[in-house]
Formats: sequence, structure tokens, C-alpha cells
Amino acid sequence: MTILKWLLLLGLIGYVGGLAVLFFTQRSFVFPIPVTARTAPDAAGFPEAEEHVLPTADGEKVIIWHVPAKPGHAVVIYFPGNGDYLAGGVSRFRRITADGTGLVVLSYRGYAGSGGEPTEQGLLQDAAAVYAFTAARYKADQIVVWGFSLGTGVAVALAAGHPIGKLILEAPYTSIADVAGVRPLFRAVPVHWLLRDQFRSDERIAAVTAPLLIMHGERDSVVPIGFGERLFALAHEPKQFVRFAGGGHDNLDDYGAIETAHHFMDASNG
Repeated sequence: MTILKWLLLLGLIGYVGGLAVLFFTQRSFVFPIPVTARTAPDAAGFPEAEEHVLPTADGEKVIIWHVPAKPGHAVVIYFPGNGDYLAGGVSRFRRITADGTGLVVLSYRGYAGSGGEPTEQGLLQDAAAVYAFTAARYKADQIVVWGFSLGTGVAVALAAGHPIGKLILEAPYTSIADVAGVRPLFRAVPVHWLLRDQFRSDERIAAVTAPLLIMHGERDSVVPIGFGERLFALAHEPKQFVRFAGGGHDNLDDYGAIETAHHFMDASNG
């Protein structure tokens, strides 16, 4: 019995120690920063874009790229995924803007030349700065907010508190904690208590009144489609859910995501 007690005690100490490590390193999982170097649009092969440096409410400076919208077209505020960076998204940005749609895309704080360290509150302040920049140049009903993966949490929070024309969510989730909780590595971890940056889209989506499009791949193993379906059920009309039967997490452009988004942006929602 003494040996058993010691084994249980050692196991408990190891478990608690593991929780402590996860707590203090969690942001490296939520916000992996693949590139820290700043790349100008010209150097990235995207000369159509203008680079701007925006101040945030908490004193940081973040980088955006802006492609002005052609007359009669919407402008997309695009919030990328957690492992994305501006120069790496050029091919997608070209396709989004090919028909004259404008684009404002953010390099989150800590990413690719933007100052600061990423946190949920910090990214929401970055988003507010991006919205102020865009709203100074376009009418609210021209603004389409588009979030991908992690960026859907930023997009929902922005759309819940600011007037916009439409909202596009690609591979969205109810909360980061919900997604982490289904991964085998974290099933024995109380992630809802430990996670500091939860992006509770499930609690914010009810405040969104703009027309909504959700796009999700049925084979998405990063953010399973069930999370997108749950978020969709919580949202107000008008709303549309598009499932891509062969789509995964990062490849929805191969299944028509850009075309689907353009059709949604061009359509009248009454």
C-alpha cells in the first residue's frame, strides 16, 4: 500500500506539473508565429497592396495591407489563421481582389513586423484599429468581415460590436477551449479553466446582425465541422452554411471557397 500511495502521489505531482507547463506555454500553441520578419507588399509579389502601420489603443503598432476597392465593390477585412502571415497569403489575396473587391488584411501583433505579443484582448484591439482604418474610407454596408480559423473568433467579436455589411466565417469554432478539449492530448486537461485566450464566439454570435456565411470542410481535422454547425445554429438569420464534401482545413479554395464568398458578397440579402 505504501508503494501504491507513493506511485499515486508521484502521478499527481506529474499531472499538476504538466498542467503548470501547459498554463505557462499555452500561448505558443494558440499563437505559433511562423515568420517575424516584415515583408513589404512589393517584395512579396503583391504590388497592388499599400502597406500601412496602425496604432492600437494600447500603444502597439500593427501592419496592414490595403488593396482599394474598385467602384461598386465591397471591401474585405480579412483576419487570418494562427499560423498565417501576410506574405504567405498573397495567392489567396490575389483571388479575393481579382474582381475589384477591396482588401484590408492584418498582421496580428507579434506577427511579421507588428509589435507586441499576441493575446485575445490584444488581437481584438488590433481588429478595432483595422476597423477604424476601414470605416474612415468605406461605408459600413460595404465592409465584409472575413475570418479564417483562429481569425473567425476575431471576426465574430468585431462584427458583434461594429456595423458591417456581411460576415464570412471559414472553418469557425464555438471557442478555442472547445476545440482543444476534443484533442487526445488535452482530454484529461481542464482546458476551459486553464485557457486564457478562449475566443468565445458562441457567446458573441448572437450580437451579430449582419448576413452570415459559414464555409466548412467536412474533412477538417483541425476544427471539425461540428463546431461550425454549432455556431451556425446560434446565429441569427439571414445565414447560410456551405459544406465542402472533400474539403479539409486549409484547402477550401480548391473546392470553390473564393467563388462562394464572391457570390455571397454580390448577392442581395434583402
